[in-house]
Amino acid sequence: MSARFQELDWRPTPLGELSLRRRYDPFFRTEVHEIKLDDEFLMSSLFTAAEVEMARLALAELDGTDLRVAVGGLGLGYTAHTVLENEAVGTLVVAEALAEVIDWHRQGLIPSGRDLVRDPRCRLAHGDFFAAVGAGSGPAPDLGPEPFHAVIVDIDHSPRHVLHPAHAGLYTAEGLRRLRDDLLLPGGVFALWSDDAPDEEFTGLLEEVFARARAEVVSFPNPLQDRDSSNTVYIATAAQ
Repeated sequence: MSARFQELDWRPTPLGELSLRRRYDPFFRTEVHEIKLDDEFLMSSLFTAAEVEMARLALAELDGTDLRVAVGGLGLGYTAHTVLENEAVGTLVVAEALAEVIDWHRQGLIPSGRDLVRDPRCRLAHGDFFAAVGAGSGPAPDLGPEPFHAVIVDIDHSPRHVLHPAHAGLYTAEGLRRLRDDLLLPGGVFALWSDDAPDEEFTGLLEEVFARARAEVVSFPNPLQDRDSSNTVYIATAAQ
């Protein structure tokens, strides 16, 4: 195995072949961690600006302390870490369908994974987040009995480009209403990451279900393409 590339773990899963890789990138002159599902990159530590900004945008909508937050999708942990940087957060539950990803954090194979696991405010829950809103293809995670001030989701590539066909149920009026009614407190915030440009149809659907909704474009430098890249963060707030 080259010193510039290591496959830290590889496991077959119901969704496909999952691998965690670490490599040295000579262009950026830094160590990079990547999670792949079959031939698709789920997460890279090179580009995390939108995952971080999504958590900040969601929490900026809220007042008060001892906030309860749920994150759908653990990945490399950047969204969860950003949530925990906010001192107003009292509880964080992170739902992750792939037990292997939780194991990697607990084993310290992912940078700062053990710091996340050791934070007393944080609990990692194994299960299919989408099952909590009547979609999904596996058992629902134990999110606890109480609703949340914020639910932040970073799993699919976009509402139209999903990792599993069953996920599509979330991105309907019925799925969004179930998320609002079952998981959010009055005035609570739903935030969603997307790799695509803002989708006017989906934003309109959010506006039908929530009191307020918008799409924020998060841009960041991409030296590999010699230009800026961008992701979309959807922010929707339930009625009080």
